[in-house]
Amino acid sequence: MRFYVIDGLDGSGKDTQAFKLKAYLSKDGRDVALRIHPGADNAFGRISKNSLMKKGQFWRLVATFFYGLDVVRSVLLYARGDRDVIFVRYTLACAYLPRFTIRPVYGVVSRLLPRSPNMFFLDVSPEEALRRITSRGDRVEMFETLPHLEKNRKRAMLILGSWKVVDGDRTPEEVFTQIVKNITP
Repeated sequence: MRFYVIDGLDGSGKDTQAFKLKAYLSKDGRDVALRIHPGADNAFGRISKNSLMKKGQFWRLVATFFYGLDVVRSVLLYARGDRDVIFVRYTLACAYLPRFTIRPVYGVVSRLLPRSPNMFFLDVSPEEALRRITSRGDRVEMFETLPHLEKNRKRAMLILGSWKVVDGDRTPEEVFTQIVKNITP
């Protein structure tokens, strides 16, 4: 199995880049699975997504907990066999936890879940992320405000470690070029 992760703030272009990467990897007939978290195809993902539409610390923890279960479910279902798997959102969701828990929880999670040399963080400025979120016209999730985007970007930077950071403020084509250029075979 070849494993890829596309992560970043809301509005960073994760889904766009994941679909581009799936098309790119599928060109030569490779079997490519794409998992976007939280997923709509299971109860864990649906509970997480619904919780994101609410406000408050309780719902933040509910969203994060069920998000984690959704990711573990995806790993168990898709991380085997001879295929490529692309995960949109993965272990960097730890950045959404209370600050004092981020590093210890990330340390545990990143040891338990598979790692890859192809884990990309789309580093978009909070202002650009908010512009993109607003332009979608969808309901706004609890973390999709400028203060949350600023805070969560800083928190993600605390735990990036060996992730490959890509400038997410660029055009989708420029971002994708950087991803492909930095893929480790």
